[in-house]
Amino acid sequence: MREKVIIGLSGGVDSSVALILLLEAGYDVEACFMRNWDSAANNDILGNPDSLKSICPQENDYQDALAVAKKLNVKLHRVDFIKEYWEAVFVFFLEELKKGRTPNPDILCNKEIKFKAFLRYAEKLGFQKIAMGHYADIAEVNGKKYLAKAMDTNKDQTYFLSQLSSEQINKALFPLGKLLKSEVREIALIYELITSKKKDSTGICFIGERNFSKFLRNYLPAQKGLIKTLDGKVLGEHEGLMNYTIGQRKGIQIGGRNDAEKDAWYVLGKDLAENILYAGQGLDNEYLYADSCTLEDINYLGEAFDGEKVLNGKFRYRAEEHQITIKFVKNEIEVRFLELIRAVTPGQACVFYQDNICLGGGTIKEVFRSGKKRMY
Repeated sequence: MREKVIIGLSGGVDSSVALILLLEAGYDVEACFMRNWDSAANNDILGNPDSLKSICPQENDYQDALAVAKKLNVKLHRVDFIKEYWEAVFVFFLEELKKGRTPNPDILCNKEIKFKAFLRYAEKLGFQKIAMGHYADIAEVNGKKYLAKAMDTNKDQTYFLSQLSSEQINKALFPLGKLLKSEVREIALIYELITSKKKDSTGICFIGERNFSKFLRNYLPAQKGLIKTLDGKVLGEHEGLMNYTIGQRKGIQIGGRNDAEKDAWYVLGKDLAENILYAGQGLDNEYLYADSCTLEDINYLGEAFDGEKVLNGKFRYRAEEHQITIKFVKNEIEVRFLELIRAVTPGQACVFYQDNICLGGGTIKEVFRSGKKRMY
């Protein structure tokens, strides 16, 4: 009997081709379009029917997913996880922003929605596994399955999947793991799919592409405050600390000062209590570099160890990996960098790699330089 698999079909080219590959591999396949964000539903929760003016284009994505499913003669389910997304992802996202941190909702969305709520839904329908159009692979080491980097290293998405548990990995398939993006496009063109030339989504998971600052103002009122240098000189006014992240250049709007050198300005830190944004000049500003950090919300999938363990760490998606050491201290991990690293930011993820294998990761809590906590 063929293994029953259901794939999350988003209406994009990647999941469309992943569906084709599952069919070619002989699985008994159905598809599901997940609807996880709804303007009206969230307005009801907020008690403010006028809080959102724009409509997320999810309906267009659903129509594309439906066209792909019909062309490939595959049954398409449609399920709402709006409540789950709001409670497990979006509320946490807002709380992190209130703390002055820079959260990554896509990581939590994968953990709580695509590989948890959707997995439960799939199992109730009798499916053995779920599949996704992520660029990732699965490798078996000593009888245990791990996430592994995709062949297309430029598109690899294991960073966003780093909070998946072993159970979730065992239930998942990633058909695109051994393909380049260019090959995915070619397959979509051969099958004449409506998604073959559709551009990749770059917005927040399920919410889509929006003017981020305007969008956030529907939920977190912007509190303007001063922009200062580290020595206290006033540079201008910011639009609310939630709109800025460490190392950011664009959007600070303090360039062109006659009394300053010509180097660009970058966000160096935040003082949440005083509502001050600190900025300094130069891409390689010394204050942007750190030598250690602590992690919380740990998901470590490797073998147990005593003391310190040397791994590679990635601190932002598509950033280069750095050699690090990790050490468990109670419910946290202390991470030591073997070289100074720029713009390590609380709220973002530190993801662990050993060669091609992803061993999980954690959320950056605090950042240090020579034992002194950075003002983040």
